[in-house]
Amino acid sequence: MASSAMVTANQLIIMAELKLFRTWSSCFSLRVVWALDLKGIQYDTIFEDLSNKSSLLLQYNPVYNKVPVLVHNGKPLLESLVILEYIDETWKQTPLLPEDPSERATTRFWAKFGDDKVLPSIWNAFIKQGKDQEEAIVTAQENLGCVERQLTGKKILQGRDNWTCRPCFWLAC
Repeated sequence: MASSAMVTANQLIIMAELKLFRTWSSCFSLRVVWALDLKGIQYDTIFEDLSNKSSLLLQYNPVYNKVPVLVHNGKPLLESLVILEYIDETWKQTPLLPEDPSERATTRFWAKFGDDKVLPSIWNAFIKQGKDQEEAIVTAQENLGCVERQLTGKKILQGRDNWTCRPCFWLAC
């Protein structure tokens, strides 16, 4: 191979086939879009109609049949937090997580807290009615207050070169 045609393994990974199955409204899909865009990774988007799921989505995600699904060279990756970690480990430029292991673990904790506590409590505040809704609103406010206390006094979204903007990618909407 001539030297002008040589490519590094990293360039081959970047040039590889990458497809993202998503919807316009999924905050879990958007966290993947933001991560790919932040890292400057080119990918194809396949928008799914969740009321009429494509055979490809069902093939790539036979367990949950939901988005997002990132397909890299024919290999499907499922669940947005898992996809984010894969993206960060595969494309090293512009890390999504801080270098310090303790700070990485803390970021992962808050992402899980957002998925397991914050989002369900907000959803319940919208869909419940009467006394159940009142209780759900209190729970959502408590969960949001917990996140707010963690963010108070911290410089978030400072810029692309400061890791403190990156935990936002780990929190879904």
